[in-house]
Amino acid sequence: MTDSNGAPLDEVRAAVLAAAKAMHRRGLVEGTAGNVSGRVDDGTVVVTPSSLGYEEMTLDDLVVVDLDGEVVAGSRSATSEKGVHLAVLRAYPEVGGVVHCHARYASMYAVAGLPVPACIDEFVVYIGGDVPVGRYHPSGTEGLAEEAARHLADRSAMLMANHGLVVIGRSVDDALHSALVVEHNAHIAWGAQQLGGTVALPAEAVRDFTGVYQFVRQHTWHPRPASTA
Repeated sequence: MTDSNGAPLDEVRAAVLAAAKAMHRRGLVEGTAGNVSGRVDDGTVVVTPSSLGYEEMTLDDLVVVDLDGEVVAGSRSATSEKGVHLAVLRAYPEVGGVVHCHARYASMYAVAGLPVPACIDEFVVYIGGDVPVGRYHPSGTEGLAEEAARHLADRSAMLMANHGLVVIGRSVDDALHSALVVEHNAHIAWGAQQLGGTVALPAEAVRDFTGVYQFVRQHTWHPRPASTA
């Protein structure tokens, strides 16, 4: 058992498959784009396979890798973006799930090189603040993996420039929820821009809600220590 935020293998596999299918069903990806990962309590990671449609994907298609990317179980090739997932999971042991998607409105901000503004107070609570845009790196590269990871130290989402969205959570389900929250907020912010622009939250509110996010991440994402009683 590790001190990272993992869950039993069967539980993680089920969660990764369910999140992948929900991601496709909710319109966060098209075709075979995007990928999902979940941390197992033995230190390995379940990831979605490369180039397989979500509607036909089954538990048997998922791939288990270690944190160095070596395949532990599974007959398919792991997603070509596994480096992003593994870089994030190595950097933040409290993270139990990672989702990468091409959500339409969030991706518009990524292509424009603009952060998604945290213009709704609950957004700060869930995500930690504005969603920053990382520097451009080609898909599947170590540079992209490192760029994604470095932006997630104090929030749950970042935008890959000219690409898409990466989100994290305590669990796979939590990461998927974060993706949906970001996309919902990006849609609202885009609409507000058409009406003349977003109005920033008061600084005091941002500070208070950021504190809530940090408390939740620091104190509830980490696994509870085993009982010594």
